[in-house]
Amino acid sequence: MKISKHAAVTIHYRLSDAQGQLLESSFDAEPMIYLQGTENLIPGLEAELEGKVAGDKFEATIPAEQAYGEYHEGLKQEVPLAAFGDIEDIVPGMRFIAETEMGQRPVQVTEIKDDTVVVDGNHPLAGQALTFNVEVVDVREATAEEIAHGHIHAHGGSCGGGHDHDHEPCDTQKPGCDGNGGCGCH
Repeated sequence: MKISKHAAVTIHYRLSDAQGQLLESSFDAEPMIYLQGTENLIPGLEAELEGKVAGDKFEATIPAEQAYGEYHEGLKQEVPLAAFGDIEDIVPGMRFIAETEMGQRPVQVTEIKDDTVVVDGNHPLAGQALTFNVEVVDVREATAEEIAHGHIHAHGGSCGGGHDHDHEPCDTQKPGCDGNGGCGCH
């Protein structure tokens, strides 16, 4: 079966930056399973996977605009230390969810000053071309439930596997796995 929209795809990958530094690899761990065509991957990698079959191996360099986007200086700002409430020991690298004009957005602490904290709303890999070495392990048809939920369920089954993955805020129009082994909103 070829990878196409709504295929359940299992891949192993190595991710390197433009300097060739290895950032992440699944080859010594569990492979990644995703639902093609539902924005579960960066756009450039999803496009490279389209039409591939189990057993295919390839390397693809994805430009920043097709990966995590260009770096935007406007997403970096200083906020008063008081905005962090009673959180102690704030250090660079910590991640928080910030309330913005565009809703909730993940930010990372990059610097601590006397009374302010510098946070960056850019993805840590924004502005970088990324190279993926990919092996397509398996391609299968997704279940109707996986397609409805927009993601793959543990072992290709239904919610209830107790799988753990990030969920969006609850949207009653899109029921899905609750991350605790049951179905609910995500």
